[in-house]
Amino acid sequence: MPKLSQIILFCAAAIVALSAGVWLRAHFMDGPQQPLPENISKQGAEAILAANLPDLQGVSQAVSQWKGNVIVANFWATWCTPCREEIPEFIALQQQYRDQGLMIVGIAIDQEEKVIPYSKEFGINYPVLIGGLKAMSFAEAAGNQMSVLPYTVVFDKQGNITDTFLGRVHKKTLEKSILPLLQSEQTATQQTQRLNL
Repeated sequence: MPKLSQIILFCAAAIVALSAGVWLRAHFMDGPQQPLPENISKQGAEAILAANLPDLQGVSQAVSQWKGNVIVANFWATWCTPCREEIPEFIALQQQYRDQGLMIVGIAIDQEEKVIPYSKEFGINYPVLIGGLKAMSFAEAAGNQMSVLPYTVVFDKQGNITDTFLGRVHKKTLEKSILPLLQSEQTATQQTQRLNL
């Protein structure tokens, strides 16, 4: 695809996503969407976990490698204001809960030459994969029918989608979603240890 066509396509996608984001911000509270129907949840989980996308070094990474952790897949772009607002909170969450099994994965719907310096500038401490516009299909498979950015998908340690968030999600809201998933395995491990005593 010629460079000019690619730029025009990205600009058009940015305008649509920005407009949808503004509309969503005005109409929705900060919280998860209604639970996805089982078939969409399964289809979305399979699509995202099957994705292989380049990281900031250009090395292809399989999202499925992080299965076994609580995964927060965040679809974002450098030109997206709500995305930029939530990234520092994702950095804090990753720092705080990494040792308990949290893995945030940023999936950039953007161009490599913009994502790499942006990620370095912000000191993102979790994997960032560069998907370009084609990666939006993974978010759409997981219930993002309006193609809104940011879009966040939470997976339990078995790889099932537990929550999705249209638009910006705040740290406290995301903690309500991930803490039970992180603690469920801790509780099970503690109970097993007590039984073995």
